[in-house]
Amino acid sequence: MATFLYKLGRLAFRRRRYVALIWVALLALAGFGAASASTATSSSFSIPGTEAQRAFDLLEQRFPGASADGASARVVFKAPDSEKMTDPANKAEVDKAVRELKSGSDQIASVSDPYAAGAVSKNGSTAYVSVSYKVNSMELTDATRDALEDAGHAAQKSGMTVEIGGDALQVMPETGATEIIGVAIAAVVLVITFGSLIAAGLPLLTALIGVGIGVSTITALANVLDLGSTTSTLAMMIGLAVGIDYALFIVSRYRAELAEGREREEAAGRAVGTAGSAVVFAGLTVVIALVGLAVVNIPMLSKMGFAAAGTVAIAVLIALTLVPALLGFAGKRVMGRKARKAAEAPDGAEAKPNMGTRWARFVLRKPVWVLLVGVIGLGTIAVPAASLEMGLPDEGSQPTSTTQRRAYDLLSEGFGPGFNGPLMVVVDTADSSDGKTAAKQVTDEISSMKGVVAVTPAQFNKAGDAAMITVVPKDRPSSVETENVVHAIRDAGKDIKSDTGAEVLVTGSTAMNIDFSQKMNDALLPYLALVVGLAFLLLMVVFRSVLVPLKAALGFLLSVVAALGAVVAVFQWGWLGSLFGVEQTGPIMSMMPIFMVGVVFGLAMDYEVFLVTRMREAYVHGEKPGQAIVTGFRHGARVVTAAAVIMMAVFAGFIGSSEQMVKMIGFSLAIAVFFDAFVVRMAIVPAVLALLGKRAWSLPRWLDRILPNVDVEGEGLREQLGETPEGGTGHGDTGGERELTRV
Repeated sequence: MATFLYKLGRLAFRRRRYVALIWVALLALAGFGAASASTATSSSFSIPGTEAQRAFDLLEQRFPGASADGASARVVFKAPDSEKMTDPANKAEVDKAVRELKSGSDQIASVSDPYAAGAVSKNGSTAYVSVSYKVNSMELTDATRDALEDAGHAAQKSGMTVEIGGDALQVMPETGATEIIGVAIAAVVLVITFGSLIAAGLPLLTALIGVGIGVSTITALANVLDLGSTTSTLAMMIGLAVGIDYALFIVSRYRAELAEGREREEAAGRAVGTAGSAVVFAGLTVVIALVGLAVVNIPMLSKMGFAAAGTVAIAVLIALTLVPALLGFAGKRVMGRKARKAAEAPDGAEAKPNMGTRWARFVLRKPVWVLLVGVIGLGTIAVPAASLEMGLPDEGSQPTSTTQRRAYDLLSEGFGPGFNGPLMVVVDTADSSDGKTAAKQVTDEISSMKGVVAVTPAQFNKAGDAAMITVVPKDRPSSVETENVVHAIRDAGKDIKSDTGAEVLVTGSTAMNIDFSQKMNDALLPYLALVVGLAFLLLMVVFRSVLVPLKAALGFLLSVVAALGAVVAVFQWGWLGSLFGVEQTGPIMSMMPIFMVGVVFGLAMDYEVFLVTRMREAYVHGEKPGQAIVTGFRHGARVVTAAAVIMMAVFAGFIGSSEQMVKMIGFSLAIAVFFDAFVVRMAIVPAVLALLGKRAWSLPRWLDRILPNVDVEGEGLREQLGETPEGGTGHGDTGGERELTRV
């Protein structure tokens, strides 16, 4: 592989104008596609194989005019102090709003009259109008949304409070200026690392081109492939982070080769041949982890994984082709003043030990203590993960500045928290001898349950073979108590089916969330086995070792559990919640554990591959195990540190999002990268390698014969180039590179 990538790097350097032109053309093409396509605001949500989905499908089949998958909204009215919603003047304003809603759009399926539907609170202070649409929120026109937002303006003028909730107003999440701050921090880190504006700007430029192509392609295909807004946010988040990192690795190695006195084209070829091999395998682990999300069998999650994996693949291709091409344009200006002085130093000059060297020597002196502090520290932070409660965020987790959140709060005050997430019970009476009696039995059974405050009478379809019952729980949609109500109804439904033949199914957004969480739980272990297993095999090929990949996988699991503990402490317990803009604590997003496993595993392997391949490179060229660890840190620690800080800055930039889900993802990935890069890779990994010694790099002979030799360290490349004027003895790569000891 190193030989092929070496040739590719030299080709891209020589044909830099053509390479740059191709990537710019791809960016323009993707941008044109995104500009000419209508952007989807949300994606349809389905969970194959769950009871909630079966009930939903049954509703669509038996109640064809009910628009089961249509968008919905609630317009909530609150009377001024000392007044009631039943006062004639207030009642007239609400009636006017109902008429305006009915005539405001031809996409309206139904608008309820709160006075006829009993949607007025007991104290008379609050009332709500339920609005159903014929189409889902993706297909609502701007005119329809405007008509909804305009409803009740006259009522507001008369002194009433009017707020609107529901998925009809769902919009793209706002991330604000913090994303830009993340990129700005990345730029500062790159300038400090390289000491050259050109060298610092190059990884940023190439990463932005890659993300531009990836996100524009997702936007262009959003309606065709039913991709939600969160898909492009995730792709941007991961694509930007790995794009900067991969380019950083190549540029660092290129500068090191120049410092060794090699010609620019040769330096570009060797940089892509060596660091490029690490980039390929690091990228492959990220892609495996993201594509593996398809194992969960939730279409939305699979699409998010595939889209993000595509963006990572683009980042790898850009690092291998566009980066060496741009290095050709940059010339020797890619070297900072300090780097040029280092390169011009006499051959015999002894390089001053850098921070990476000093840290590695410290770990070698105290490996047991470093290992214990790292493991116990992460273990302590992981403790809150034992209290993990999972669910999906509802409108109660929105910022208080949004009308959806204010509508949620008004409904909670006037009617009780459960009104924000009513359950829909579907009774299939096709196999029942007396459907009406069966439906009444269901209604009576649910009414007597603890945690239920209201049950509507059963509404049958025209054929009389199915009925709908609305159940209002006592507690808010994301609470454990509401989840218990759903399980209680389902348990009672089993007895009712055996007695009457009628099947009882529970659906609605709350039941969907519960089933989604359960499906994520069930898929976690198979997914973990698949991703970690495949990556273990991949790393075994890279490192020609069994213990090194095993240590990498165990260290990753430790950092992920610690990160999950931090997420629970902040978003579920509320510790330091105000610092991160958490306005409402609650259950952790149910996809978070499996999502963190997927994304963080891939990203963690970046540092593992880049840092440890340098150690193995030194070891196979004759250095002792301890000295190989020092060599790896001398050449790679500063670059890996910079890469981790950049990745953390990019992820942390998404904490400023108005969307709780995006905020939680940004925080979890930033903290996970911190734990994995600085505690696991920088402390635990060298401590374990120091304790293992030569055993770390051993591989059974029978396994050595089976595994393909991909030549990540470039041994084959050095043999091929050993007699060239630039190549020296073939040992120069591990013994030199003085430039990286200072930069």
